[in-house]
Amino acid sequence: VQLMESGGGSVQAGGSLKLSCVVSPFIFSSCEMGWYRDAPGKDRDLVSRIKTDGTTHYVDSVKGRFTISRDNAKNMLYLQMNNLKIEDTAAYYCAPAPDCGWFGYWGQGAHVIVSS
Repeated sequence: VQLMESGGGSVQAGGSLKLSCVVSPFIFSSCEMGWYRDAPGKDRDLVSRIKTDGTTHYVDSVKGRFTISRDNAKNMLYLQMNNLKIEDTAAYYCAPAPDCGWFGYWGQGAHVIVSS
């Protein structure tokens, strides 16, 4: 199982980052995929999901700022994050959605730090 995130970093509030995730083909081709995050002192929460047909879902706190996308030919998942806020500081993980049999596997995460 391969779930490898990249693209994290430190930015000032209002800045942008794009996260990428390489996913094993047998997972990517069959599963809705999601981005999750571990914010300091909080549980891991869903940020956004995307179905195999491209249908997307966002939590309210990131709507209009984050864009999830997938490249089915490259087995890549992306998260474009714009207008970042301090509260977006977290470790971000890509993973299959809970209704996928591969849910529960996690990569090493991509750390995002947003400062004022």
